[in-house]
Formats: sequence, C-alpha cells, structure tokens
Amino acid sequence: MSVGQSAKVSSQALPKAYQLVCERLSADGIRLEVTRKRVKNINFRLKPNLLVVSAPKSISDAHIAAALTRRLNWVLTHHPKVLIAYQNSQQIQQDNQQQTSSSMDPQIVKLWGKPVDELLTESQRLKLYRQALGEVMPALFAKWQPIVGQSASEQRIKKMSTRWGSCNIRARRIWLSVYLPAYPLECTEYVIVHELCHLHHANHSAKFWSEVKSAMPDYKRWHDMLAGKRSLLKPSDID
Repeated sequence: MSVGQSAKVSSQALPKAYQLVCERLSADGIRLEVTRKRVKNINFRLKPNLLVVSAPKSISDAHIAAALTRRLNWVLTHHPKVLIAYQNSQQIQQDNQQQTSSSMDPQIVKLWGKPVDELLTESQRLKLYRQALGEVMPALFAKWQPIVGQSASEQRIKKMSTRWGSCNIRARRIWLSVYLPAYPLECTEYVIVHELCHLHHANHSAKFWSEVKSAMPDYKRWHDMLAGKRSLLKPSDID
C-alpha cells in the first residue's frame, strides 16, 4: 500500500478485538467498517445499516474497539433515527421523480376557467398562462387602479407556488402568479384589487378588507374560488 492510501476493513474481515462490538451491531442490522487513514482522531460516521470508523494508522485495534464500545449505546439509539431520515429522503426523491414524470405528460388544462382543446405539458401550460396573463394585465390594471385609488409602478408575472400575488409596497411593484389564467378572469381581477389595496394598508386589517370590498363588492366569491383551488397548485394565500 502506497503512502497516503487508506486501508478499509469490513465486519467479516475485522480482527477478533472487534468481535463483541460486531455482534452487538449485527443484532441491529448494522455492519461495521474500519478504515485506517492519516487522521489524528477516531471518527465515527453512522449511516443506514452501516457504521464507518476512521482511525489513525498508529492506533491499535484494541484501542479502536474500546472506543467503539464506549460509543455503542449512542450508535444503537440513533440508528433508528438515521433509518427514518433516510427513508424519508428516499420517499421525497421518489415523489419528486413522479412529479417530474407527470409534468412531462400532456394533460387537460383550463384557460380562464374553460378547458383548452389540446393537451399540454407543464412547460406548455406555463407558456400559455404567461402569454395570456401578459396580454390582459395592462387593461386590467388600467381598469382597477382608478377604482382603488392607487397605482403600481411595475406589474410582473412570476411562477409562485405559495401565493397568488404579492406587493412590494416600497417599490410599488406587484407580482401576479403565472397560474392565475387557470381560473375565471375575475379571479385575476380580484388579486389585482387585493394587491393594489395593500398600497393603502400593508396588513390584512379590517380597514384593508373594507377597502377591497369598496372597490370590488363581490370580491369574496373570487377569493373563495382561489382558496378552494389551493390543493391543486399549492398556493396558500394572497400576500
């Protein structure tokens, strides 16, 4: 073995000094792997069904086995947590892969609350929504700004997964979710009114909602419609 090269030994090939430790670990489904490296201290790394020990080349097996014995209770206590964390991460990865796969499949989509004649992939749907929203935004802001009594210096579109809209009060910049064209046009109008009213009141106080109702008396219908669609797009609310 050349200088700087590490020596790795798994449970089956370990010296007798590790026998008792290996038996305890094996009973819990944990394999022991000891690696000799150019390190100063003994290091422990617990993985799913595997305990990796890195130790200096100069330390004896008996010394390493003693250190392992002292850490044994910690390993056996924490291993179930390591397994759960690993299983959760695997499930998340699997869910993400399924979601990515499904987003590539053409699906029926709606534009302004009505089904589109052709099947679209997720990327095609977002392109359609962005174009449709961009076409109506100038006219809708021109309509509602005088009614609300406030105006936005910028109006932009954003792929938002937690909000239907947002307002930067200092910059007077309003963002609309790219997903809004999936629903009737009045839903987009309501979000515009909502965000413009934040230029009167930054919070969601009674005065704020009074301002919204004054500008758009039937706002609750469109508010509730968007709230009922959260489970589909995962937006939790309007900011």
